[in-house]
Amino acid sequence: MTRSAEPDIRPATEADLPEIVAMLADDPLGATRESPDGLTPYRAALKRLTDDPHQHVVVAVRDGRVVGTLQLTIVPGLSRKGATRSIIEGVRVHADERGSGLGTRFIEWAIERSRQENCQLVQLTSDVTRVDAHRFYERLGFTASHVGFKLQL
Repeated sequence: MTRSAEPDIRPATEADLPEIVAMLADDPLGATRESPDGLTPYRAALKRLTDDPHQHVVVAVRDGRVVGTLQLTIVPGLSRKGATRSIIEGVRVHADERGSGLGTRFIEWAIERSRQENCQLVQLTSDVTRVDAHRFYERLGFTASHVGFKLQL
């Protein structure tokens, strides 16, 4: 497949949801928690996110096709002398695009946007089973410096 030089990274729209949800579901973890057949909860979630100026849900479009997505959340805080941080979530690259450099481009976009938002720290979490993703993030300068905990509600 021939790829254009640079994907367009733009805000996600409701029309992008089928492709976004398909990418979220396209791995062993996502397949157990996503539901590509029912977009109603995703529409409501995207509306909440797009109405919040601290949330940035974006897609990468190459040759007219949605090939990636991520969410960047800006979090003001008191710790670290009142530092603002960003959190990168839900990074997905279409299977056809893996290895194309799109993941790197996405993370670079998120870091640059974090700088524009005056963030002092960029953080992300990755499931312990995603060993390849861990190597990818470390190559981009992230360090596995904390242990994360979750409580399912």
